[in-house]
Amino acid sequence: MEQDDAGRQGAGEPRDRDVIESVLAGHREDYRVLVRRYQDVLFRHAVRMTGEADVAADLVQASLIRAFSSLAHCRDRDRFGAWLFRILTNSCKDHLKSRRRKDVRLEDATIRVTSTSNPDTELDRAETRSQVAAALDQLPATLREAFVLKHVEGLPYDEIATIMNTSVPALKMRVHRARELLKGLLADKK
Repeated sequence: MEQDDAGRQGAGEPRDRDVIESVLAGHREDYRVLVRRYQDVLFRHAVRMTGEADVAADLVQASLIRAFSSLAHCRDRDRFGAWLFRILTNSCKDHLKSRRRKDVRLEDATIRVTSTSNPDTELDRAETRSQVAAALDQLPATLREAFVLKHVEGLPYDEIATIMNTSVPALKMRVHRARELLKGLLADKK
C-alpha cells in the first residue's frame, strides 16, 4: 500500500516506515497505529476470501500478530501494507486449503446499498448482487482474488502483483480473464 498520495494514513499521521522504526526501537505500543490503519481493509479482504466474518476476524488478528512478530523482516517498510496483505492472503489460502473448500461465499461481504424509496430498485440491486456473487464463486481462486483486489478493493496493479507474488502483466491477464469469465457467466443468467 503506497504511502502519502495513495496511502491509508490521514494528513499529519506518520508514515508506515516511521511507525515501524519506532516499534523496532522499543515503542511497541505504536504498532496500534498500523493496526488501526489496516484492520478494516484487511477484514474486508479476508471476508471476501473466506466468506465467513468470524474466520476473517481471526485470520486478520493472526496476521497482524504474525506481522508484529516479524516486523524486523519487512524489507520495504514503505510498502508495509502490501507485505501485510501478503501475510493475510497466505493465511486465507491456507485456511481454505485446510478446509478443502473450493467455493468462497461472497454474499456476506456484499457492500450494502443505501436504502432508496423504491423497493423495486432495491430488489433489482439485491438480485444483481446475488448474481455477481454467484458468478464470482465460480471463478478459480487466483482469478477471483485478482478481480476482487482490483475492482472491489481498488488497489493498483503493482500493489496487487506484490500481494499475489506475480508479475504485473500476469496479474493483468488474470483480471482480464476474470472479467471475461464473469461477463460470460452473467450473460448466461439473462
